[in-house]
Amino acid sequence: MSKHNFFQQLRQNFPKSLDTPAVWAGELTYTWRDLDEATAMLANFLDSLGVEKGSRIAVQVDKSVEAMMLYLATLRAGYVFLPLNTAYQSSEIEYFIDNAQPAVVVCSPKNFGWVSKIAFKAGVKSVFTLGDQRDGTLLDRAAHHSREHQPANVSADDLAVIIYTSGTTGRSKGAMLSHGNIASNAQTLKSYWGWTKGDVLIHALPIFHVHGLFVAIHGALSNGSPMIWMDKFDPKQAIAHMAKGTVFMGVPTLYVRMLNEAALTPESTAHMRLFISGSAPLLKETFDLWRERTGHTILERYGMSETVMLTSNPYAADPRFAQQSERRGGTVGFPLPGVTLRVVDDQNHVVPTNEIGAIQVKGPNVFMGYWQMPEKTAEEFTSDGFFKTGDVGKIDNDGYVTIVGRNKDLIISGGYNVYPAEVESYLNNLPGIAESAVVGVQHPDFGEVGVAVLVPRPGAALDAGEVLQAMKGQLANYKVPKHCAVVDELPRNTMGKVQKNVLRETYAGLFKA
Repeated sequence: MSKHNFFQQLRQNFPKSLDTPAVWAGELTYTWRDLDEATAMLANFLDSLGVEKGSRIAVQVDKSVEAMMLYLATLRAGYVFLPLNTAYQSSEIEYFIDNAQPAVVVCSPKNFGWVSKIAFKAGVKSVFTLGDQRDGTLLDRAAHHSREHQPANVSADDLAVIIYTSGTTGRSKGAMLSHGNIASNAQTLKSYWGWTKGDVLIHALPIFHVHGLFVAIHGALSNGSPMIWMDKFDPKQAIAHMAKGTVFMGVPTLYVRMLNEAALTPESTAHMRLFISGSAPLLKETFDLWRERTGHTILERYGMSETVMLTSNPYAADPRFAQQSERRGGTVGFPLPGVTLRVVDDQNHVVPTNEIGAIQVKGPNVFMGYWQMPEKTAEEFTSDGFFKTGDVGKIDNDGYVTIVGRNKDLIISGGYNVYPAEVESYLNNLPGIAESAVVGVQHPDFGEVGVAVLVPRPGAALDAGEVLQAMKGQLANYKVPKHCAVVDELPRNTMGKVQKNVLRETYAGLFKA
């Protein structure tokens, strides 16, 4: 039995009574025995295809408990899971299949026609379907296989998952995560977030991404905790589930949507232990309003596809930081135990406290490198083994980390550095502004200038000139955007992150002669 196979580690945490509920999904209840036997059948089926250990299993399907079982079965059998965003279209799928060269592709029944054509053309021998109603050829074929399966013998350094980055600057890169990477992070979070007997997770996230696939699922399974499964997020349903759940993980958008519901009260959330937010910055206003409405303080954390989780606001007192247990809005908390985080300047020297610089990290959770990109991998690591996250931030006197933005979002205007997140924090505090995004565009005189894209509060009428004038009283002139645009909503990806690359393209020609 492989002690390094992450599925085996999860399985050892299943309750002794396998016939108790593991997942409540609408009218269906799955037991721990169901999880064990279904993953065994799927693993046996994958083995029967004769593909080599380490082969990629590419999966683009709608969220379902069976899709989670396929992920666990892939780990169990020693193959490499390759989750793909359900929003990806043909040219994107063509790139991923060509790049990853999977042995097996699993897609939604409705997409079989075009996905199979791309896969077969690329030399993939096996293409199956998996629907969100327990339908498709994958389950039909797996149904004939044994309910017992010996987890594959793998090392901690063996590849478990390839997660493709969002690709906002050029083609997506496949971040390679080992069994050891994901196991170390799951164990750390289990302890740091105080998972305890009796916890129940409300699973409301997609499962093609680190947040829903790793942080949420691993958290529940490594604690032997059942999940309330939501195929799609509905704010009213989520609040109703809080009478039974104790832990909720969401992106900021989900919290904003629940705040719009009258049912969100201290009484409706009284059974809950912990609310966690990530994948995109949480507005301080949302943080404060949630505490005011529910009495709960959201715990914000920070991670990446390449590293899983890196930092977290404390759940309880953290003895490494003077027993600090406060969750501070606008920060992502402390480096997790085992993670080393530093902030450096352009010469790779560590900057003083409260100074802004590039964030670099090291730890057992940091990925193995980018799939088939050795040069890019070498480029992204320092000579002393730190990964360059591409994020810009600072560490305050108490050790709290604040993310200021991405390196690629930095605006250099007239030779001065402008950090969009700093400007956005001022904009978001002005009357009538619900949220903002600041991007840099080319300018004939300054090289680059900021453009502020604003979303008004309901019923508010924003005057761009007045906004710019108000900014001039608060910020140095070079930081003040040179143009304001008012829009109904900001473009976002499926995890709620603002797509600044789309905004840059939209306003690229604004100052061209």
